[in-house]
Amino acid sequence: MNISQEVRRRRTFAIISHPDAGKTTLTEKLLLFAGAIQIAGSVKARKANRHASSDWMEIEKQRGISVASSVMQMEYRDCVINLLDTPGHQDFSEDTYRVLTAVDAALMVIDAANGIEPQTERLLQVCRARNTPIITFINKLDREVREPLDLLSELESHLNMDVIPFSWPVGMGRQFKGVFDIHHDRMRLFRPGDQRRHDEEAHIEGLDNPEITQQLGDVFEGAREEIELIRDATPDFDQTSFLSAKQTPVFFGSAINNFGVREVLDTLVDHAPAPGPRPALERTVEPDEKKFTGVVFKIQANMDPAHRDRVAFVRVSSGRFERGMRARVSRTGKDIRLNNVVSFLSQRRDLLEDAWAGDIIGIPNHGVLQLGDVLTEGETLHFTGLPFFAPELFRAVEVADPLRSKQLRTGLTQLGEEGAIQVFRPQEAGGALLLGAVGQLQFDVVAQRLETEYGVEARMTTSRFQLARWVTADNPADLKKFTTANAAYIALDVVDATAFLATSQAHLRVTQDLYPNIRFHTMREHGGHVFDES
Repeated sequence: MNISQEVRRRRTFAIISHPDAGKTTLTEKLLLFAGAIQIAGSVKARKANRHASSDWMEIEKQRGISVASSVMQMEYRDCVINLLDTPGHQDFSEDTYRVLTAVDAALMVIDAANGIEPQTERLLQVCRARNTPIITFINKLDREVREPLDLLSELESHLNMDVIPFSWPVGMGRQFKGVFDIHHDRMRLFRPGDQRRHDEEAHIEGLDNPEITQQLGDVFEGAREEIELIRDATPDFDQTSFLSAKQTPVFFGSAINNFGVREVLDTLVDHAPAPGPRPALERTVEPDEKKFTGVVFKIQANMDPAHRDRVAFVRVSSGRFERGMRARVSRTGKDIRLNNVVSFLSQRRDLLEDAWAGDIIGIPNHGVLQLGDVLTEGETLHFTGLPFFAPELFRAVEVADPLRSKQLRTGLTQLGEEGAIQVFRPQEAGGALLLGAVGQLQFDVVAQRLETEYGVEARMTTSRFQLARWVTADNPADLKKFTTANAAYIALDVVDATAFLATSQAHLRVTQDLYPNIRFHTMREHGGHVFDES
């Protein structure tokens, strides 16, 4: 099969939501309906020691949250689907933002009782900024939830795009009878699911079919009025508008009961985009080019504690990967041989023989690859857009047992390189390592991972620093003068980018006024070479 045909078969998307909207459950059920797993574990079934297929880290199992981004590949209707499950908690938003640079579409999960929540809104802004097409799944209709018309209105106002219902709920909670499939003019009847998929879903054809009223009674009559209103009031679905993020198809369902999941999968296959061109600093890379290119958008250490390895997650941007091929790392100019590349079904790995543009592949390595690295067959390319944000919380970190100092530095270096936390080394000799985070939960995760993965008990203490800004200058002499004069407030991050650490907003403002030739940045991209224009 040629490259263009393989590219057209690919669908690569991320699932985004606020915590507890049911995102991880929906992820499992997508795997179930695609035939990738035979029985879904329940996120709630902790006592039975069954955890969501996409949650693998020990702290995730204990707290019932997704901390890391999981990658899963499956086949459905002759399409290869790459699914990226992202952390919902805002403390891990950096990881989610980076994942969104590696996908072609997003599936947004909304709790029908809560509607649009703050974290969902932030993620939507990222998708809108990148014009990422969005499919919306409104979950938990088997519970008492908000009126669907209210949810649609809220969606439209927050998304700033046309909301196109593909289905409409009939009842809710104990009175939830199913959804009416607007596009296929049929009533899909709800029955509480077990943990296995239903290959044949009960349905009744036609909105005006008297059999629906006979079976569902007054509950359906109320929904019928809304369905007729929706048909008249909403524009027709337009593929071009969807691909340009001006329309979003909306589905209602209950992921925990396997209801409404198949329709989402079908819509991903029928309407989500195949891989498209990727802009690099040097040129635009087309997916069906013959030569392989890829970009590292995530690093994860110790996915398999038995191996103590690091896996670089690479989005294939063009061409075909073949096992054993040589690839050049644009950052270093050095070649590596790709012999042990893997694909994923959560923590399960399969050795990969080949992959195509749009696929997500894993490259085990020992620090050779960093976030943002570009792999090619010899050409030097630099893809942009992989963000790191200035931390808003700081902790000093020391090791409880001085004999474990080396393990502490190793652990923090690896966790910093994978983006789990930002690690700063003070310029002044003897200063304790500093950890910078967007949210408190990042510190808790790092402390637990240091103990379980590296055998290090770390002490984290409060720091006098409250915020950071990366600093650059047009004239290297100006930057040197600045760092020398402010040595007590200068640190290097994991890629040796220079940062100024301030004790308060007032401290930062005064310093900015004193040094007009220095630029202070709230965001940098990979490698420390590309900064925002703040």
